[in-house]
Amino acid sequence: MKTIIAAHSGILRGAGASILSALSNLPSFPWLARSKVERHLQMISVYQWVITFLIMGITCTMVLCYMFFTKLWPVAALYFSWLVIDWNTPNQGGRRSEWVRNWAVWRYFREYFPVRLVKTHNLDPSRNYIFGYHPHGIFCFGAFCNFGTEATGFSSKFPGIRPSLATLAGNFRMPILRDYLMSGGIFPVTRDAIDFRLSKNGSGNAIIIVIGGAAESLDCNPGRNMVTLKNRKGFVKIALQNGADLVPVYTFGENEVYRQVIFKEGSLMRAIQKRFQKLIGFAPLVFQGRGFFSSNSWGLVPYAKPINTVVGEPITVPRIENPSPEEVDSYHNMYICSLIKLFNKYKTKFGCSEMDRLEVI
Repeated sequence: MKTIIAAHSGILRGAGASILSALSNLPSFPWLARSKVERHLQMISVYQWVITFLIMGITCTMVLCYMFFTKLWPVAALYFSWLVIDWNTPNQGGRRSEWVRNWAVWRYFREYFPVRLVKTHNLDPSRNYIFGYHPHGIFCFGAFCNFGTEATGFSSKFPGIRPSLATLAGNFRMPILRDYLMSGGIFPVTRDAIDFRLSKNGSGNAIIIVIGGAAESLDCNPGRNMVTLKNRKGFVKIALQNGADLVPVYTFGENEVYRQVIFKEGSLMRAIQKRFQKLIGFAPLVFQGRGFFSSNSWGLVPYAKPINTVVGEPITVPRIENPSPEEVDSYHNMYICSLIKLFNKYKTKFGCSEMDRLEVI
């Protein structure tokens, strides 16, 4: 009885740790042992993000449309009106919430894999930066956890730097989802949105762009170290036009958390994937994770593999309003060399062999 009272008092005080400790001592609840409960919370935190990415946008859109035909239509009309007024906010700085970025759920998210952020150099707060994130993986878990939340301590490791993760612009046309993403400092990967943050938002901005995008996700699988980069030069041109330093970022383990069926070039399924990619911005993938209740069953929960994101040395970039193709190529080549150097330096530390090479396509 004392244990139950202790648990109840923990609820009233909002002390989650007290609840877990009290219930884990109950002989009737062995499955509520602290370690098991924490593991379940970690899985839930990751699973909710997967579901958010897959269905939250379309579900909220359908619910909003349905509400127009119910007694709740004034609520739907009010939100829709506000949505029209607020439409350009994602491109004009967004609506960042440090409270959301510091939610406890993200710490559980971090510990599931676990996700770690590795700092190699200091960043000057008087400069702006474009982080090139590699590889894409299936859901960019490392990018989201490290730069869309404070779970891995970005602000403490890089004081004075504000990270903003860029993602598909289509996500910001979806009700509710757009607000959820903006609260984490996430914004649409459009030229206007990037230019706003680099030219009208002061200094100390770090724009994180997953360079390979959806095209790179088609080739991600455990054991593969491949990035789509050779013909991706737009981010370099933007960096030159804004005088933003380039920072290579490589995440070891991003490709390890799901198994994907990779279709050969020239096959019908590959053609369908590429067509979808061009039309809607992302490709339909056939991938497999583990089940929620068993690691031996199929499901959408990613495998718990370490994810280590290494932030490399910044490449100083001058401001050139109209950079020539030769200047863009020069800094693009410097970036590729820096990324390969970063991969080779840390590969054996984070699970790769000395023989592994980073393939740039």
